[in-house]
Amino acid sequence: MDTHPLRLFADGLLLREWTSDDLAVMQELFDDPDVAYRTPLESPFDQAAAVRYLHSAQRARRDNDRIHLAITTDGCQALGEILLNRATGGIGYIVGATHRGQGLAARALRMMTDFAHTTAGLPRVILEIELDNHPSIAVARSAGFRQSNSPHETVTDKGRTYDLLTWEHNLTAADRD
Repeated sequence: MDTHPLRLFADGLLLREWTSDDLAVMQELFDDPDVAYRTPLESPFDQAAAVRYLHSAQRARRDNDRIHLAITTDGCQALGEILLNRATGGIGYIVGATHRGQGLAARALRMMTDFAHTTAGLPRVILEIELDNHPSIAVARSAGFRQSNSPHETVTDKGRTYDLLTWEHNLTAADRD
């Protein structure tokens, strides 16, 4: 297993691993009503939650389970996060409220999708998106994802029940060439 710091560069972004220097910005990005509503992250997302999340992300990377990367334009200031679950091929992303509308999620998703296919060797990657999450659906479409034929999944989390649609991106023979 490779434990060197992972950094991906493309399309005006640098995706990098979280560090302890990011705890305050993690708190700022993740302690948001939209993030609390749409994700399983702790809410409120305080300093202690940030420490737990950082340690969980670092452990997941060591165990080769998940990769959590901060979305940056300069390699320093985190504007959001993108993660890859190696076991499921699932990708998740969050962009901080003040950084939305700049195409960050779509660019990061294209980068992580390419990484998942080419470096992690996953022929299929997926997103699970709520039916009414139109901004995330737009991101999925702009990154080349298509809604799969899989039936929706009903989830209950934080006292709320909702349906998730699966969106997929498949590595084609043309992509391998």
